[in-house]
Amino acid sequence: MSNAKRAVERPLSPHLQIYRPQLTSITSILTRITGNGLIVGTALAIWWLLAAAMSPEAFALADGVVTSWFGDLVFTASAWALWYHYLAGLRHLYFDAGHGLDIPTAEKLGWGVIIGSVLLTVLTVVIV
Repeated sequence: MSNAKRAVERPLSPHLQIYRPQLTSITSILTRITGNGLIVGTALAIWWLLAAAMSPEAFALADGVVTSWFGDLVFTASAWALWYHYLAGLRHLYFDAGHGLDIPTAEKLGWGVIIGSVLLTVLTVVIV
């Protein structure tokens, strides 16, 4: 093989410093994050239920955490994550059917998932 050097050394693939994330990639990453983030809210709810079954002291501790600002934050974030994950799943089913695969439609659907999840979370928090 030749040992000739290139005139300009360039990276073999796009690097994070020059790569501009697109809405479609961000929504895909958020789908994974929200799916994993739902574990936190689920774990908090399970802890609350188990504490209720164990003893009044355990329940008082768990109930204190669940009804505190931390519990409100976790459950509100979980509501958003649930709505986001649900809407992103519907979008994915739409993509799997072969629809909306062009960039403008995919970006509109991405904004629809983001805005829809925020609106549905606000409605959920207001109603509940």
